[in-house]
Amino acid sequence: MDHKVLLVDDEKDIIDLLEEVLQKDGFHSIQKACTGMEALSICREFQPDVIVLDIMLPDIDGLEVCKKIREFSYCSILFLSSKNDDIDKILGLSCGGDDYVTKPFSPREVVFRIKAQLRRQQYQTVVSENASALLAAGSLTLDRESGRACKNGQELGLTGREFLLLSYLMENADKIISKERLYEQVWGEYSSICDNTIMVHIRHLREKIEDEPSSPRQLITVKGLGYKLKKRID
Repeated sequence: MDHKVLLVDDEKDIIDLLEEVLQKDGFHSIQKACTGMEALSICREFQPDVIVLDIMLPDIDGLEVCKKIREFSYCSILFLSSKNDDIDKILGLSCGGDDYVTKPFSPREVVFRIKAQLRRQQYQTVVSENASALLAAGSLTLDRESGRACKNGQELGLTGREFLLLSYLMENADKIISKERLYEQVWGEYSSICDNTIMVHIRHLREKIEDEPSSPRQLITVKGLGYKLKKRID
């Protein structure tokens, strides 16, 4: 399968270099954009599997582009940024990104991370084909085929990553799942991202599934071990 990649950066030298390295690695369906609006337009038509997205763009920033893409696509998004602060990483990942690379970077590292995201997608496809499409835990229901998750019959409006996270937690309801295991199963390569990413996504998920997110009763933290989603709430 010829996976589709969209490269977005206002520095032409960067996207040309990434395109060259990707082509040498067997990627042939590649599109390029230099602005956020151009990226959104191409993304709707091209439907990429992975987007490499610079945060600093001349019109709208990459964070806003990511939020808009998440309204119609669950494709993997890998951020590029010249900033190395944890807060910037968390902002990028919490708005729907899947990975983060700081400039200057090795083009080979970017290709490696793209491949990691594609492996994650393939794994999720296999899991969804072999697992039950319908999951339930307390007042929560999730349909893997339709991509809908509901609480008391009301759709939750999850992002793609939140949907995958909730799906895995519901599939393993009443089991303690470590951060490492969550990242391995939901994101891909554990070493490529900071622990805070999972904490941010868990917090956002609680805001949508818990009656009182600050005092969770269903998606709980097991100190020193990880997280557990209860099948039933006492």
